[in-house]
Amino acid sequence: MTLHLFEGFGIELEYMIVDRKTLAVRPITDELMKSITGDYTADYENGAAAWSNELVLHVVEFKTNGPAPSLEPLPELFQDQVIDANQRLAQWDACLLPTGMHPFFDPMTETKIWPHEYNAVYETYNRIFDCRGHGWSNLQSTHINLPFANDEEFGKLHAAIRYILPILPGLAASSPVANGKLAPALDYRLVEYAQNSARIPIATGKVIPENWYTKDDYYREILQRIWAETAPFDPDGNLEGEYANARGAIARFDRMAIEIRVLDIQECPEADIAIAAIISAVLRALIEERWMPMDELKLADVDPLSALFKKACVEGEHTPISDAGYLRAFGVETPCNVGELWDHLIEQVMPAGGKSRKRWRRALGHIRRQGTLATRIRAGAGDNPDRARLTAIYHELARCLSEGELFDPASI
Repeated sequence: MTLHLFEGFGIELEYMIVDRKTLAVRPITDELMKSITGDYTADYENGAAAWSNELVLHVVEFKTNGPAPSLEPLPELFQDQVIDANQRLAQWDACLLPTGMHPFFDPMTETKIWPHEYNAVYETYNRIFDCRGHGWSNLQSTHINLPFANDEEFGKLHAAIRYILPILPGLAASSPVANGKLAPALDYRLVEYAQNSARIPIATGKVIPENWYTKDDYYREILQRIWAETAPFDPDGNLEGEYANARGAIARFDRMAIEIRVLDIQECPEADIAIAAIISAVLRALIEERWMPMDELKLADVDPLSALFKKACVEGEHTPISDAGYLRAFGVETPCNVGELWDHLIEQVMPAGGKSRKRWRRALGHIRRQGTLATRIRAGAGDNPDRARLTAIYHELARCLSEGELFDPASI
């Protein structure tokens, strides 16, 4: 079935499995799946939702079982999956943990690759890149898949997504802790992610995709170049798929969608879906040329977008934006920071009114008043937190996930 722009939404949420008491990672995703299906399967369909494995054994992914026609029912759908999984994990005294990075995980000693179905692809990645690193085995994210029906729609959607990517850490950063201490960036997951393909740099590029707007151009200039440089390391062709592209948004022509991959997972599904709602609304406004003609938007070069993205990974919502040309595409005339730009966009594309809009604005208002989840974690941690303090914060985050609540650092 062909879907046109914004006629469907594919959402994927990744969570860590951890010990309920110590929060240490528990590499038991395969046992969780077996407890449901009777075998070490990679996928489990649960009505409108589906569960699947990821690269490492301590991560489980929940996703819409095909494109969802609306975002409105998804917070409850995903919260039900969380509750179900936590009930099943209780037999191992384990539970789910949110945020983009585990605060104490040691990837060099604790990484365990999924050993079952599709293992050949995972082992190929491991052999080429060595997946014992935060950028491979400690990065939990939210993915948004948005459909397009033809080259014209692909070009418009790709142009709009490229333009919005640099400011997404200012809304979704949730990874300010790694190796048991405060990290040097609010979105440290993305800092590590940007470096994870250093052996074959073209796989990730500059994270921001290049400005190609047809399938033929995209295949020729991005995918075929990735496959050519990967081939000497991959004689069996395990990485000859669109998934070999590790940019921050990737075209999936096999499913006629673009997948946005730079969003850290939040503390509960309500926050993730609210973020998906505002992103979709801004993309729609860009495609409808509310502030700038599409022909101009398509000209945006990779380098300035990448430079802003790198700054936003470190500073999140506090990142200053002085590029008048960039701001003009969002209808902003004066310099501001990323958070202030989001305030403007929320008011522009998500006016108050309607049950779902009120719900999205509630979660977004919490993020904007108290800061990204990363900023809130830092506020709760203080300047030099010890392990006990960080453990208390992440226990509270696990509780927020289990009960579907937004995180408030004052609760610690």
